[in-house]
Amino acid sequence: MPEARTDADAPYVFVVQMDIPAEHEAEFNRVYDTEHVPDILTVPGVRSCRRYKLESSTRQETPRYMAIYEVDSLDIVNSKAWLAASERGSWAPNIRPLTSNRGHHLMKRVR
Repeated sequence: MPEARTDADAPYVFVVQMDIPAEHEAEFNRVYDTEHVPDILTVPGVRSCRRYKLESSTRQETPRYMAIYEVDSLDIVNSKAWLAASERGSWAPNIRPLTSNRGHHLMKRVR
């Protein structure tokens, strides 16, 4: 999976968490890695994206998948460019409707 600029730490991260039914997991990962993340990385101010799958948690309701996008400002994730990129390809019509337990968190670096 490609990553964008990593020359310095971004001041913000946008954390997205979700679940996907097991029978759709392979297609979810394929589309996320080959379409969705590359599309989002074209948005000005998005520096990188890393994806994770839950191994263990103290909370039963914790979503299994997480993506962490490093971004330059708070406005990027609501920008026209971000919204357009998030609608391209198979993600919006075929994968997003299958996801559940979604959470979005915009966080500012403290150190």
